[in-house]
Amino acid sequence: MATHFEAIIVGSGIGGLSFALNLAERGHAVAIVTKKTSSESNTNWAQGGIACVTDQTDDFASHVQDTLTAGDGLCDLAAVRHIIEAGPARVAELIAWGVQFENGADGRPDLGREGGHSKRRILHARDMTGRAIESALLRAIGRPPKVKMLEHHLAIDLITRAKLGLCAVGANEDRVLGLHVLNTQAGRVETLSAATVVLATGGTGQVYQFTTNPDIATGDGIAMAYRAGAEVRDMEMVQFHPTALKAPDGGRALISEAVRGEGAILRDLSLRAFMKDFHPLGDLAPRDIVARAIDSVMKKDGAPHVLLDATQVAKGHLPERFPHIYETCRKAGFDLATEPVPVVPAAHYLCGGVATDLKGQTTLAGLFAVGEVACTGLHGANRLASNSLLEAVVLAHDGAAAAHEEILRLTPPAGALPAWIDGSAGDPDERVVLTHNWDELRRTMWDYVGIVRSTKRLQRARTRIGTLSDEIREYYWNFRVEPRLLELRNLIQVAELIIDCALQRRESRGLHFTLDYPAKLAEARHTSVRRPLGRS
Repeated sequence: MATHFEAIIVGSGIGGLSFALNLAERGHAVAIVTKKTSSESNTNWAQGGIACVTDQTDDFASHVQDTLTAGDGLCDLAAVRHIIEAGPARVAELIAWGVQFENGADGRPDLGREGGHSKRRILHARDMTGRAIESALLRAIGRPPKVKMLEHHLAIDLITRAKLGLCAVGANEDRVLGLHVLNTQAGRVETLSAATVVLATGGTGQVYQFTTNPDIATGDGIAMAYRAGAEVRDMEMVQFHPTALKAPDGGRALISEAVRGEGAILRDLSLRAFMKDFHPLGDLAPRDIVARAIDSVMKKDGAPHVLLDATQVAKGHLPERFPHIYETCRKAGFDLATEPVPVVPAAHYLCGGVATDLKGQTTLAGLFAVGEVACTGLHGANRLASNSLLEAVVLAHDGAAAAHEEILRLTPPAGALPAWIDGSAGDPDERVVLTHNWDELRRTMWDYVGIVRSTKRLQRARTRIGTLSDEIREYYWNFRVEPRLLELRNLIQVAELIIDCALQRRESRGLHFTLDYPAKLAEARHTSVRRPLGRS
């Protein structure tokens, strides 16, 4: 029997938590489904901060223009203006919920600057802004009105009218009715029903061999939305963060762009500063340009990395301004304050995702998406640093207002939703298949669908990943579901969507650079994918 809520939110980052708070304050029964603990999210890893116009020397027009410049012609102007102009009110709401941003000696916000920004406008809590926001929102969630937190519950798939045979696939009367989730501690699949479902599952970084994202970033929401028939857009626009620490153990730890905003310089292995060769803004150029510049220098010199020189940052104030980053480098054997450290690009942020309007509504009725899982048109072809947290909190606020109206308009679904049926599926007999395919997928995406692409590389990747997809589809239907299988299934789906969109774009724009089409077309267009009718 299904457990019913008025709204189910999948994910516990800034988008999911603030969406839940907005709905709970309106008196709705809300559940948050999160596959590990509530504090594990992409938000929790965000170092830089939240970009917002709060200073007299700044203005909306400047922030809008910086965003449009970074987005390289693919931004939706209405979305950019709306999200930026709504920013101050939403930041005030975060502060009211208990978020504490850093202030200077004069009591005013201590604003940082990052690549692509013409002004200092980054509100931060040292270099762990995401964790500060996450902690405050979780405390607010714990106060009345309470939200039901379902930890260690991994969403499997959405339940829709079409899937139940109540309407044709893709029909206008299709809508989401709930979802099946795997209770990973109890080892059983549960059915949840709701008037609205909100995807706040974060990004897809684990589809690549090297990423700054946590293990949870497996594209679950995007894959589920696609399988349910929602439109997915601009998946080729994968942002590679230019500066991930290249640790001796092979790990990739993020070094925030804010470090360069405070004066750090990228150098080649001969200690020559090279960014002025690639862009007038030098080390503060937009991320796509910096990432390609580093990739170019590494390939030209045959170098395994470049160097980030932060020895002059804030005249020795670096450990206090960036304590987490400093300690991360120290544990890896480097002193960021006294020596240049090795850095390389790594997959960081997806600018595409599930297509939504400015209320977070997807093309499937009753299904909302907020945060990195969504594609609102704000980021275009390249995300401007620290715009993502702003987008999430604005869309969560506006989406909750729209979801509130939808909940009031709808009646609970008649009859119980079907329970999950294992049938004759048994326990997996050879989990080595999952491990092997997981590794092959991520290596294939890194080698063929990385910073620089070509049609031949994309076609090779599509062939290899198509084979992995067939194997995992067979595995999925023959054995009982488990977390590793479900996440791999989603990652393979996401990889296919990234490649499909990349092959559609016959130009180089923003984060998508292809050797076969190096020029930029006169008109910027979105790429778009929807599940073919009748395909499971």
